[in-house]
Amino acid sequence: MERSIATGDSAGPSLAERPEQAAGSGDDVTELATALRRSWAEVEKLGDHAAAYFYATLFTLDPSLREMFPAAMGGQRDRLLAALGHIVSHVDDGAALTSFVKQLGRDHRRFDVAPEHYPVVGQALLHTLAHGLGPAWTPELAAKWTTAYELVSGVMIEAAAESAKREPARWDAEIVSHERRTGDIAVVTARIAGDLRWRAGQSLAVESHLRPRVWRYLSPANTPNRDGLVEFHIRAVPGGQLSPALVYQAQVGDVLRLSAPIGDQLTLPNGPGPDLLLLAGGTGLAPLKAIVQQLAEYRDERRVTLIAGAAYRFELYDLDALWGFAQQHKQFNVLAALSADPSLGAPSTVGEAAARNGRWHDRLIYVCGSPAMVTGTRQALASQGYAPEQVRTENYDGSTYAPLQARGAIRNEGDWA
Repeated sequence: MERSIATGDSAGPSLAERPEQAAGSGDDVTELATALRRSWAEVEKLGDHAAAYFYATLFTLDPSLREMFPAAMGGQRDRLLAALGHIVSHVDDGAALTSFVKQLGRDHRRFDVAPEHYPVVGQALLHTLAHGLGPAWTPELAAKWTTAYELVSGVMIEAAAESAKREPARWDAEIVSHERRTGDIAVVTARIAGDLRWRAGQSLAVESHLRPRVWRYLSPANTPNRDGLVEFHIRAVPGGQLSPALVYQAQVGDVLRLSAPIGDQLTLPNGPGPDLLLLAGGTGLAPLKAIVQQLAEYRDERRVTLIAGAAYRFELYDLDALWGFAQQHKQFNVLAALSADPSLGAPSTVGEAAARNGRWHDRLIYVCGSPAMVTGTRQALASQGYAPEQVRTENYDGSTYAPLQARGAIRNEGDWA
C-alpha cells in the first residue's frame, strides 16, 4: 500500500530574495541541511530504483510530461540523481547553491519546462522520498523537503523568466559542412540563425532531429564570427545516443538545435595573463583551439604551447591546421604526443610530453579530454610540482551544470553521448 505523503508549510526567506542564506540562517540552515543530507543518503542507496520510481510516479501524475523526455531513459536517471545530490550537498552554501539552481532554471527552458510543471515534479519527488525512506518519512521531514523544494523551484522559475527576457530558449543551426576526419571523428560546421554568442572554452547543448530530445554538451572549436558559424569536433562514442548519429548520419542541410552557453572553467580570465600550456586529448582539442583563436583575434602576444594527444597518428585529426596556424603566429607552438605510436618519437601521454619538452611553472595550464585523460594528466602535473591552482580543467563529477532534464559530461571527449 502506498504511503501517504505528509507535507508542511514552507518557511524561511526566499532563496531568490536572500541567496546568501539558502533557506534561512544559522541553526535553521544547519538543521535543514542535516535532515536533507541524512535522508537523501538513505534514498541514494536505492540507486537506479529511486530514479526509476520517480519517473514512473511523475509520468503517472502527468502523462503529458513523458514526451518532454528522450525515448531511452537509462542515462536520464543517473543525471537526476547527480543533480539532486549536488543540491542537497550544497544546501547550506547559499552562493554556490543559488548559482547552480539558477543555471538549472535557465537550462530547463530548452525543454519547454513551464512554471506549472514544477508542482507535479515536487509531488513525484516527495512520493519517491516517502517510498525510499519508509517509516523514517515523517511529517517533520516532509515539511523540510517541501521547504527546500519550494525554494529551489522558485529560484529556477525566476531565473528562467529573467533569461527569457534576454534570449530565446533555443537557436537553430544548419549544417553547412560535415567532414569525417577519421573513422569515428567528424568536424561539423553549422550556421546559426540568430545571434548566439559564447566565450572560447564554453559549451553549448546540442540536439538533432536524428535523436529527438537527446541533448549533449559540445564545445565550439571557434569563437563567434560574423558569418554565424560554429565548429564542433565530435567523436562517436560506442553505444552513445547522439554522437554516433552526428558522426555517421548527419548531413549538410540538417538543422541542429543549440542552447545558451555554459561553463567558465576553461575560459580565459579577462585582461592580460600569463603564458599558456594547453594539453588536449582527442576531441578535447576543440575548446583549446578556440582559446588560441581568441588570443590571435585580440592580438594577444603571450606565448602559447599546445600539445595535442592521441593514441595513433591518424587520430590527430586537426594537426595540419594547427601547424599551419603556428606558422602564421610566432608566439604559438604546437606539439604532438602519441601514446601507442612511435611515428612521431617515443610514445608518450600529453603529460609525459609536457615534462619532456620544458618546464612550465610560469604558465597557466589548461587540460581537456576524456575524464581518464584529465585525471591522469592532473596527477602527472602534481607529481612534477605544479600547483593545483595553476591547472584548469572541466568538472566531471556530475556536480556542475547538471540540469534535471538532460545532463552529459560537459566536454567533447568522453562517455557522454
